[in-house]
Amino acid sequence: QVQLVESGGGLVQAGGSLRLSCAASGRYSMGWFRQAPGKEREFVAAISWSGSSIYFADSVKGRFTIFRDNAKNTMYLQMNSLKPEDTAGYYCAASRGSRRLPHVDEYDYWGQGTQVTVSS
Repeated sequence: QVQLVESGGGLVQAGGSLRLSCAASGRYSMGWFRQAPGKEREFVAAISWSGSSIYFADSVKGRFTIFRDNAKNTMYLQMNSLKPEDTAGYYCAASRGSRRLPHVDEYDYWGQGTQVTVSS
């Protein structure tokens, strides 16, 4: 069983930045999803084990960056120019696969989530 531990959420004003971290041991592709109250969980970003494949949702392209440090077993989501509509619980996930990373059903393990709130 893989344990995913997220950190870095919080409250920030619109236009601000936050960096989320997800620690996980093992050789997995990793992704971030988010879920706002009353809405379905949606894809945010993903990165393959090697870092050679990276995906972003259209809503965050140009504002968010995803990267990983495999020596530290940690993946990061750098979120810049945050908007109130980015407010959600953010979930880290790990996948044994690598071809369908924007799809929620591609993932085998999930973290508990960290809250991001962007005030206007």
